[in-house]
Amino acid sequence: MKIVADANIPFVRECFSSVGEVEVLSGRDITSQKVADADALLVRSITPVKEELLSGSAVRFVGTATIGFDHVDLGYLEHNHIGFASAPGSNANSAAEYIIAALLQVGRKRKVQLDGQSIGVIGVGNVGSRVARKCEALGMHVRRNDPPLQRQTGNPQYVPIGVLYDCDFFTIHTPLTREGIDKTFHLADAGFFSSLKPGAVFFNASRGAVTDSEALKAAIRAGRLRAAVLDVWEDEPNIDTGLLEMVDLGTPHIAGYSFDGKVAGMIMIYNALCAHFHLPPARKIEDFLPQPEVPRLDLETGELSDEELLARAVEQVYSIKRDDENLRQIVRQPSDRRGRFFDDLRKHYPVRREFHNTTVSLDKPRGSLARKLRGIGFKAEGRQ
Repeated sequence: MKIVADANIPFVRECFSSVGEVEVLSGRDITSQKVADADALLVRSITPVKEELLSGSAVRFVGTATIGFDHVDLGYLEHNHIGFASAPGSNANSAAEYIIAALLQVGRKRKVQLDGQSIGVIGVGNVGSRVARKCEALGMHVRRNDPPLQRQTGNPQYVPIGVLYDCDFFTIHTPLTREGIDKTFHLADAGFFSSLKPGAVFFNASRGAVTDSEALKAAIRAGRLRAAVLDVWEDEPNIDTGLLEMVDLGTPHIAGYSFDGKVAGMIMIYNALCAHFHLPPARKIEDFLPQPEVPRLDLETGELSDEELLARAVEQVYSIKRDDENLRQIVRQPSDRRGRFFDDLRKHYPVRREFHNTTVSLDKPRGSLARKLRGIGFKAEGRQ
């Protein structure tokens, strides 16, 4: 069996070589010529998997090591009896932790105490539901908007988007859909931003085209937003560097890039491929996860606030400021090299472990802080 795989899937060669011959390529270098004689194709979100790529090829299975699959033409795969698997939920916790890191950083920068603030979560699936729970652990008042879930469940916790407009913070976690009653393309448009309360803070870590970039820039220029955080951009990898210079935090589409999440996604599509081809899986997730770099963190509480201590704990495990600073170097690149620079930041992204790998040791009892640490994912204990 021949398998063509995106090089940005960690351990893809080591894992999938147990069932076949693996050719590893950059995601943007996966072409129809490269997959012509492949039995299976493994991608991430930057490779469009459509008829143009697969027509005439030997591919019988496609796996994407991502939770979203708007880059895959599922209708074409089904019509041509090509198996498919994605990795729903694999990087959801990673993306939720990214939002927590961003909230704490913006709160610190803008001198806003998160406890007691309201946040509207638009899209409450695998990622958004985790974001909502972690924000509640911080003491925030969460309002949830998800029309498909509301129709499916009838649960009154899912409210119309208009109910969110007076929230202090907004974060979007929807898939990208371009038609239908739940279309999310340019969901955050000029009308959306003009409806928000003045001084709101806006986050998008879903898909770039969910936000109308020009409308966001206009809202920032008009002073309607207190702050904005973007992990995703229209026209990636050729992002709007003018918009980057306007946002408080900008990162290169890496919210879901924890090492734990990437390995989990890889194992999910590995198991699916094995099932599709009726092969016994020979590898498991424990084969690939190393010991965390920060297994234990001693936190001196002093007279600092819970939120400052939370921010310090988080930045010891994940520095969102570093990701922001790295992306801002893109403006120093020649315009024709910026797309490659953006891709390279993702391709060579450093190992980032999730909070649950770290135990925070507190020098003295503080129940509120321990609860919040546990609520966002850490283990917490008193100093022995």
